[in-house]
Amino acid sequence: MPDFTFIAMAKTGAKSNGTLTANSEREAALILDGRGLFPVKIDLARNQPLGGGGKGGFFAKKVKGRALATMYSQLADLLHSGVPLLRSLELLERQSTNPTLQAVLRDVRAKVADGTGLAQAMGQHPHVFGELAVSMIRAGQEGGFLEEVLQRIATFVEHQEDLKAKVVGALAYPAFLAVAGFLILNILIIFFVPKFAKIFEKLKEKGELPALTQYLMGFSDFLRTWQGGLTFLLLIGGSISFVRWTRGSGRMWADKWKIRLPLFGPIFMNLALSRFCRILGTMLHNGIPILKALNIAKDSTGNKVLSLAIEKSAENVTAGQKLADPLRRSGYFPTDVVEMITIGEEANTLETVLINVANGLEKRTARNLDLMVKLLEPIMLLVMAGITLLIVAGLLLPVFKMGSAVG
Repeated sequence: MPDFTFIAMAKTGAKSNGTLTANSEREAALILDGRGLFPVKIDLARNQPLGGGGKGGFFAKKVKGRALATMYSQLADLLHSGVPLLRSLELLERQSTNPTLQAVLRDVRAKVADGTGLAQAMGQHPHVFGELAVSMIRAGQEGGFLEEVLQRIATFVEHQEDLKAKVVGALAYPAFLAVAGFLILNILIIFFVPKFAKIFEKLKEKGELPALTQYLMGFSDFLRTWQGGLTFLLLIGGSISFVRWTRGSGRMWADKWKIRLPLFGPIFMNLALSRFCRILGTMLHNGIPILKALNIAKDSTGNKVLSLAIEKSAENVTAGQKLADPLRRSGYFPTDVVEMITIGEEANTLETVLINVANGLEKRTARNLDLMVKLLEPIMLLVMAGITLLIVAGLLLPVFKMGSAVG
């Protein structure tokens, strides 16, 4: 059971505080009442693991998408079968094999037992339940179709996991080539090149050592000194700082350039738009008003630039315009996608059209990803071969020069 900190008042007016163990805040209040104390404030203790309340933090353990998809699907089935929400959460908690998810479900159940809504209780665990899922569950609760929303979230999460697995699988071989090539080239430069230094000493004294060889030997010496190690550490530190900046104050700048990259840009764009179209179509199908659906779906893109464009489009829809017009003016949505949305609005089948658009964009993404991987492999091999050729040439040029001098 979790621990709670409390501040309470006695009948005499004396204030007391401390910690107690209970299943929920309500039970903690009853315990205090039994002690003759009036609870002023009850909070979950800060040292609680994961299920505790909170925001997760940097080191908070996350739950895999597959496990979440299963949980959403099972919760939908239990509610559809008439099992009460509290009982459903208790069953899911008991049968969960993931300690993190089990602790979070325990806390969610305790908060729901205290009268908190399911969406609000889940929203207190952003490291497990995404903002999009919480927003859809809140809409499902308000609209009376929670079971259907949970099932659709499960399908969406499962679909996203399949797509993620395809992307990771496609990039696995190029990533292996990049890491292997980097290690091999560094081994050649740091350990192999210095062995030729003594052989080239005479040419260096005469000033006849080729420029390429001098640069190669100098770079090798630099990497072997503390300056090389310091530079390497600075590069790592700079990379980490840059990544943190792009996730914070530089998010808008990073998202703008992300969709403009030569090879990766179209893939990032199509993935973001497919998520938006699928979520928007799903919510419209469940009867959620378009303005509310747009406000929820805009965050599903994962791109601040696109989210801002969709938000501005929602403002225009409020003024009575069609959705397709502001999306076209934003300049981010492809022409064919906008035309399909226009047809969907005119035929009053927008939710179906959006799902079809999402399917089409994902197929396009799969083709682009396949093409990118096919291009990356030869490009990386050529780069590695070119660098290796420079190293070999830098070592062989002095040998040829010495051979011609002897001849």
